[in-house]
Amino acid sequence: MPSFQHLILKQLITAAAVPLARRKPSVAAVRLAQEVGALCQFMPWNVHLESVSVDNRLAAEWVRPRGAHPTRVLLYLHGGGYVTGSLNTHRSLVGSLAQRCGLNALAIDYRKAPDHPFPAALDDARRAYRWLLRQGHRPEDVVLAGDSAGGGLVLSLLLSLRDAGQPLPAAAVALSPWTDLVLPINVLRRVAREEGLLLEALQIRNWGALYAKNTPLENPLLSPALAVLAGLPPLLVQVSDAEVLYDDVLRFADKARAAGVPVTVQVFEGLVHWWHLFWRVVPEARQALEQVAVFVAALWPAPAPKPTAAGGPEPQVARLPRRRKKNAASAPD
Repeated sequence: MPSFQHLILKQLITAAAVPLARRKPSVAAVRLAQEVGALCQFMPWNVHLESVSVDNRLAAEWVRPRGAHPTRVLLYLHGGGYVTGSLNTHRSLVGSLAQRCGLNALAIDYRKAPDHPFPAALDDARRAYRWLLRQGHRPEDVVLAGDSAGGGLVLSLLLSLRDAGQPLPAAAVALSPWTDLVLPINVLRRVAREEGLLLEALQIRNWGALYAKNTPLENPLLSPALAVLAGLPPLLVQVSDAEVLYDDVLRFADKARAAGVPVTVQVFEGLVHWWHLFWRVVPEARQALEQVAVFVAALWPAPAPKPTAAGGPEPQVARLPRRRKKNAASAPD
């Protein structure tokens, strides 16, 4: 059963959906509202930001947790239906994920529809991945991650790299990915009322067409669920059984598994789409991010202890913390 924090979030979404459905806000208005909402998000402690321009063309930023691995990196592609979202809207989520995984993360502000339709977002994702390799990061030290449309874009990037014969990353993480841009009416009628109302209010069903423009929605680089999936690296997919995307995500995972792709699917009960964004208040979101960290850690097993001259493993020496000297100015523990 979902937490009470999530139940409150769901009630707020329902309350907001009704007036939004009457007003039918424009894409520009939705973007502005998201940017204002991002002002209420805060980065985790000990996570630092560094602005960077990829090839002097693509705005991006490094999200650097203290103590992160020096060479392994996370390339994050944010969600937003290929129409909204930015570095600002997802900075807190990327910071929390990077910190839990112990990796520096590169987040990019890829181009959005309707001003920049397909394949603009995919081209930007490819540019960022190739830039990381030119910076000296090995493909096996890179993990791709993204949520919603960003999760679908992660899968499209993998397909594009595979088809081009280019080296693939170590793995990919897709959080509630949009794997098929067609959202059937019968699915919309079946899912939770709160999410259906919000989809109708924001006219999200039209966003896939805005991104595709003149390209058929069935194109595999738009709808990865329709692609040939053999040859992809290990995948972690998280989804809630109350999301519009749930059935499509499970079909994608089954198809990938049948094609020989190592797929881990983690299903959460009764959560709304975008629940990962609310990691500070929704415990299920923190649990989900911790499970991502476990998946990522398993990609790189710890090296075996070095053998000693006698042939056995090097003994592990426990180091006790140094005791502090007490003085009159010391604060109590």
